[in-house]
Amino acid sequence: MSLEDPVRDAFAPEGVLSRAADHFRPRAEQTEMALAVARTIEDGGALVVEAGTGVGKTFSYLVPALLSGERVLLSTATKTLQDQLFGRDLPRLVEALGLPVRTALLKGRASYLCLHRMEQARQDATLPDRGSVRTLAKIEEWSRVTRTGDLAELPGLDERSALIPLVTSTRENCLGQQCPKFRACHVNLARREALAADVVVINHHLFFADLAVRESGMAELLPTVRVAIFDEAHQLNETGVQFLGAFVTTGQLLDFARDMLAAGLQQARGLVDWQHAASAVERGARELRLVVGRTAPGARLRWVGETPADVDPRGWQQALEDVHGAWSQAMTALSTVSEIAPDFVRLFERAEAMTQRLQAFAGPCAPGAVRWVDAGAQLRLVESPLDIAKAVQEKLLRAGAQEPSTKAWIFTSATLGDDASLSWFTEPCGLQQAQVLRVGSPFDYAAQAAVYVPRDLPKPSDPGHSAQVAALAAEGAQRLGGRTMVLTTTLRALRTIGEALQRRFDGSGEVEVLVQGQWPKRRLIERFREGAQEGGRGCVLVASASFWEGVDVPGDALQLVVIDKLPFPPPGDPLVEARAQRLESQGRSAFNDYFVPEAAVALKQGAGRLIRRESDQGVLVVCDTRMATMGYGRRLMAALPPMRVLKSKEEFLETLERLGPVTRASTTDPAWT
Repeated sequence: MSLEDPVRDAFAPEGVLSRAADHFRPRAEQTEMALAVARTIEDGGALVVEAGTGVGKTFSYLVPALLSGERVLLSTATKTLQDQLFGRDLPRLVEALGLPVRTALLKGRASYLCLHRMEQARQDATLPDRGSVRTLAKIEEWSRVTRTGDLAELPGLDERSALIPLVTSTRENCLGQQCPKFRACHVNLARREALAADVVVINHHLFFADLAVRESGMAELLPTVRVAIFDEAHQLNETGVQFLGAFVTTGQLLDFARDMLAAGLQQARGLVDWQHAASAVERGARELRLVVGRTAPGARLRWVGETPADVDPRGWQQALEDVHGAWSQAMTALSTVSEIAPDFVRLFERAEAMTQRLQAFAGPCAPGAVRWVDAGAQLRLVESPLDIAKAVQEKLLRAGAQEPSTKAWIFTSATLGDDASLSWFTEPCGLQQAQVLRVGSPFDYAAQAAVYVPRDLPKPSDPGHSAQVAALAAEGAQRLGGRTMVLTTTLRALRTIGEALQRRFDGSGEVEVLVQGQWPKRRLIERFREGAQEGGRGCVLVASASFWEGVDVPGDALQLVVIDKLPFPPPGDPLVEARAQRLESQGRSAFNDYFVPEAAVALKQGAGRLIRRESDQGVLVVCDTRMATMGYGRRLMAALPPMRVLKSKEEFLETLERLGPVTRASTTDPAWT
């Protein structure tokens, strides 16, 4: 019997999904995707599926994967989505299908408590502040009862806590089998459970980290897996290039100095002047950062020649020599005490590896790669491939191998491009030969949503543009009693718009203004959702970057999404510039083949925050006149869901009035007129 038969039965009106999912309704789009996944699992090969919002793609790939009886690897974009998949969706389906399936969750090292480093932190006299001491005590108490050691399970632990790096390990500082806590290691326990499981849930970062260093435990796992599924696959290329290149950060230098000082004072006090050795490394890291000077937040400096752009060559070379000198001094100190404890052996190995990386950056950039410097609070030296196509072809699909692979590779997301072949995704991922399927959303966007492009706003390059965006958002939020999300393309616009809205509503009691950065992301989203509850004060959320995707606010908590301008890639970014130059060298148009598709995908992601359920209603506002006046604007509009178009300010305001607080109690009817 073909796998398609039980899959089709599962999605039937009285099938297992009707028992596994709340308010299940058969959707032709969901079944179509599930059957395509089933065929790929049976036949092998690669399948790329763009599944519009509301299709239910998670069940579309989980049902055939579980019914196949094959060993399955599931990779998604974030640890939060991992937890949702492992803790909610998988158990529900496994129970409904009645299958004896063993599942496991595997994250990167930084997600798990390291018992050895926790003990070291207890003796560390340089903890950041009193709050860190209290947090450490809380972690120690939790460590006695946790089975997994997954820090996500610890209530109240701020994901931004400076203590987390002190109680978790990295590939560089892990002692491996020499660790006194090796038998109780949570990372090793998670890996053992993954190797014994039928279905393993990981994330993209872990997957590509393993492709780069073959260390995360995936090296043993992947060869035994026959079905690999990548959800939120639109992030694969950008995630992959982070790990497939090389990088050195001043943060790594400072971490090394701190670890060396702690180990030296605890286990070899008096044998070496540890304070002097650590201070030399710290000073070298600071000087390397200072030689670059002040830069705009998030700035990337091109690095084509021997030194990064706009950096004094003499100062740069001198700073690198100082770092090398401090590193040599540290290696000499560590070599004299290497037999005392495994910590010193590992520190010496870290120093050797860092020396090799620093030497590589002293030479020319590798062919087909691009080099730059990230100049934030710390300095990050980066050499990156332009895409992951070669790695996918050679390491996953094994193109050119003598025997063709029988593995099934499934790649899916709500946004993978704006053309029939999904070339925005398939080209940089080396998947041009994959089968491609586009499954539309079951939502009635023409009835549920509208899009408005104000024609009277200044150009995005105008200094007054952000203020006008804030004024429009304030007007909409006032009519809706909050329920507004403003998505910006830059941090500068984020600050300008956020401050303007806070001034507008400060002390009014009407609306609470939330701005990215004031609280952790999870708390911001929770507060925003609360704004729709009975008697609650509505919210406006101003955010950028990660809030453009992966944010799910169904119902009437969100009914207005304002995008400040078209999300084109920044042309001055070295990676963007190198990709554009490669296309031009091939005789292609960088603007049409790169910049516009990138903007289309990002715009679809941002617009996707608006309508999350069949009963949702709302308006999308794109505050960029180019959407209405430039030829490529039609292409970008076509990439959006088929919302009805509002042509005037009056029509926009009338629509908001119909969505206003008076309709808060009745939002089940998707028809507005």
